[in-house]
Amino acid sequence: MTHRPALTALLFALLLPLAACTGQQDAAPTAATPAAPTATPAAPAADAATAATPAPAEIVPAATATPPQGPAPVAGTDYVEIAGGQPLEPTAGQVEVVEVFGYTCPHCASFEPLVNAWRAKQTADVRFTPVAAPFGGYWTPYARAYYAAQTLGLASKTHDAMFRAIHVERSLPVQPVPTNEQIAAFYAKHGADAQQFASTMSSFAVDAKLKRAEAFITRSGVDSTPTLVVNGKYRVTGKTLEDNLRITDHLVAQERAAAGN
Repeated sequence: MTHRPALTALLFALLLPLAACTGQQDAAPTAATPAAPTATPAAPAADAATAATPAPAEIVPAATATPPQGPAPVAGTDYVEIAGGQPLEPTAGQVEVVEVFGYTCPHCASFEPLVNAWRAKQTADVRFTPVAAPFGGYWTPYARAYYAAQTLGLASKTHDAMFRAIHVERSLPVQPVPTNEQIAAFYAKHGADAQQFASTMSSFAVDAKLKRAEAFITRSGVDSTPTLVVNGKYRVTGKTLEDNLRITDHLVAQERAAAGN
């Protein structure tokens, strides 16, 4: 959500139309993962495992807003109006864009490079907030990992690296469900104290973040990832990952105009 480096070219090749991971606990994400591309071969496993993670690049707000492209979105087709919807946090004059995601979702991994490029075009009045979905099963420990990293100030530094570890390097497990200690070992490579990180995953603070995420997901009607929600009012339902961002641009412009910004 803030300072994410670009993912590798391999993740670009994972893009799929109508891509989404549902919140079902019994479906392993590897079953939905497309075959590796032939045009851009993956690096050898040993090289991928030892490659240094690039330093996170800070995303600086754009000076001017980019006008939305394409036709105006249609309610009921391109987005759903959320009855009584509320933003995750007070907006303070900003337009909130929430991305509900899961680290184990291959479509979320594919979405990250697109989201990073999209965020680089947004002005300071747009606040982008990732929300890790605790759908149960293997979703929940990785959601806890995100909120623990957020609590310890490591989320922006490790976000893309976590996607890479699961979907490219395959160095983190999905099934059987990983332990806190297994996940903490990953974060220890990025500056965390492993024991502290494992403890934080089970902390009251992370429990509270999980409950807040669950409440937002429920009231917003989100049942798959990645899903974008604008100002708590609109759940984007585009046909492709790129289409979701196009629709979001229109909704952001609409909310900006309504606020008189």
